[in-house]
Amino acid sequence: MPESSPNQPASSAAAIFSGLDTLAFANGKPRLAATFKQEFTDFRVEEQLSFKFTEKGEHAYLWVEKIDRSTVDVAKKLSEVTGVHGSDIGYSGMKDRRAETRQWFSIKLPAGREPELTACESDSLRIVETHRNSRKLKIGSHRSNHFRVLLRDCDGSRDEFEQRLAQIEAGGVPNYFGSQRFGRGLSNLTQVQAWMSAELAIGLDANSKSVIDAAAAAIPKQRFKRSMLFSAARSYLFNQILSRRLELGNWNGYIAGDVLNLAGTDRSFALETGVEWDSILQQRLENFDIHITGPLPGEIDPKDKYVSYGEAADIEEAVCEQFNTLLAGLRHFGLKTARRPLSFRPSDLTWEWQKSEQADGASDLLLDFSLGKGAYATSLLRELCVTRSPDGKITS
Repeated sequence: MPESSPNQPASSAAAIFSGLDTLAFANGKPRLAATFKQEFTDFRVEEQLSFKFTEKGEHAYLWVEKIDRSTVDVAKKLSEVTGVHGSDIGYSGMKDRRAETRQWFSIKLPAGREPELTACESDSLRIVETHRNSRKLKIGSHRSNHFRVLLRDCDGSRDEFEQRLAQIEAGGVPNYFGSQRFGRGLSNLTQVQAWMSAELAIGLDANSKSVIDAAAAAIPKQRFKRSMLFSAARSYLFNQILSRRLELGNWNGYIAGDVLNLAGTDRSFALETGVEWDSILQQRLENFDIHITGPLPGEIDPKDKYVSYGEAADIEEAVCEQFNTLLAGLRHFGLKTARRPLSFRPSDLTWEWQKSEQADGASDLLLDFSLGKGAYATSLLRELCVTRSPDGKITS
């Protein structure tokens, strides 16, 4: 639903945004269903880093196993036990809370103090390995995540499940951001809408005390929270652009003006003037050696050599114009446009049918696969089946 004005009141913001259930599918909305995350161990994740440790340096690296705990919660616990400031604790990515996950943390801790870390451990948190490294762990430093997902009480035939899995393996998955980016009930989006509406209103009436007070009240106090809200806004716009390209049938096909990504890297490139799309590039695209990209919107950096144009840019701009407060706010705060692949393909995808604990003859399906950084397992599952929580509520 398009907005009516850049300073639309927060009370109507919730009506602007729609959930992931409205986004387009690559192979049509699935008729299949399964229960997801009945137990914490039904969703297991292991993070794989992209570099080797120096085994010396001022940072301790911890491979932490956590159950039903958020990444931020673990970082806070490490800070609490050691007295190390949160800015000296690093992690590569946020991992699901309701799951059993293993991920890396770094903490700036003098050698010899590692025994103190045992005070962090509990039934829900265990330090599996420790290493030393010369640099802090930064966001996005991991290469991939390995998943083992158990879908219980599958509704639908095995043939249909396996057909959709084969489609996923062959054609890839729309690279949507998962629902955790947007908060419960899309709360992150309504918060960022209110914040940006208030901030932009100052530009329209900088002498109004009530406008200034409203903007001050809407500003998130914590830097982490502000960053999370910026991310929610950009992620939402990206998802809407990707959904539109799915509707148009060109999400996985080159159109004039597209910016491309070299798989497994953060590098972008575009066809030079006069260079035509050819069979070699098409083959690379079909082999997932390169990807079509969409924008994480913001200001376009004048130094950016890879900016969409033509038909691709027209689609992106038409979608963003429907959410002018988010776009204007991101530009107001100086966030630079970045690019993200529109698709991903799981590697080493395997599956195994297991007998369900239910007496009605339903089956459980165990999936095993790896995804590159930034790809969401929930986006893969969304293409496979409708997932429901143990209490029967639809989660996708």
